[in-house]
Amino acid sequence: MTEPFEDIPVRKDMQTIAFYNLENLFDVKNNRYSHDTDFLPTSVKKWTPKRYDNKLRKLSYAISNIGRRETGKHPALVGLAEVENAKVIEELLATKHLEDYHYGYVHFDSLDERGIDVALLYDKNVFEVLSAEPFAIELTRDDGSADYTRDILLVSGLLDGEEVHIIVNHWSSRREGQKETQPKRMASSHKVGEIISNLKSNNDTARIIVIGDFNDDPHSESIKNLVDNFDVYNPFETIRSYNRGSVKHKRQWFLFDQILISTNFLKNSKHAFEFYRANIFDEAFLKLFKGPFKGAPYRTYVGKKYKGGYSDHFPVYAILKK
Repeated sequence: MTEPFEDIPVRKDMQTIAFYNLENLFDVKNNRYSHDTDFLPTSVKKWTPKRYDNKLRKLSYAISNIGRRETGKHPALVGLAEVENAKVIEELLATKHLEDYHYGYVHFDSLDERGIDVALLYDKNVFEVLSAEPFAIELTRDDGSADYTRDILLVSGLLDGEEVHIIVNHWSSRREGQKETQPKRMASSHKVGEIISNLKSNNDTARIIVIGDFNDDPHSESIKNLVDNFDVYNPFETIRSYNRGSVKHKRQWFLFDQILISTNFLKNSKHAFEFYRANIFDEAFLKLFKGPFKGAPYRTYVGKKYKGGYSDHFPVYAILKK
């Protein structure tokens, strides 16, 4: 593995906020509370300790370098999707690429039917957690039974002494069809709107960052609802293009992973963080380097076939500057 990030000066006036869907980060042990039968050594996928350790090593290397070209350092905050439990987060943080960075994490178990959750990593040297709370999304199936998905995670804290609120998301997939599943993502969008409204009712100058895998693009109704009605800015509207995104499906790029910020991050200030830039972290080492899918994310699995890569998503990030 190449080391393309050496000898970049550290920018103390900048901090990186990132999001990464880790593509089914399950441990190798059977958990009766998770739907993890595909991710066991005895399963068809043959999810062995060696493969698990390889994935942890690769993911931790990627995480440690998000935003490094601009800031010269690891990210301050990293939202995660598709983690099975707290144990896999702890083992991720114990790898050689992250063990020296003093990361803590916030995670709550959800009732998601796949047994996966969201979480937030934070550098304890620059971020202090003040409060954290999960929010469930109330969904129902056609027969009226409950349909469980990932909770939304709200973490409030001090980033270099400045209060910020991070809302971490992993909205319902399009697996059953884009139109058929749109109401589920709209329900999550409305819940995020509620959370933003509640934060602003307590402090009308609250500084809010919404991150996640939304399973919708920047132009989708669920995302436009937040931009149009809740005073947030989406820098990823201008990043999406036909030949670039965070996930690729059937040879088409999508930008499901995004970071939205409250518009007060756009105001000039000598003392508070301002929005500097946002981007997709699609470095060459995260991509397939040959074949018909060259340039797509280097995945761990394609169906049941083991590929040994990182994830089926590229990370995204935003940089704040003082």
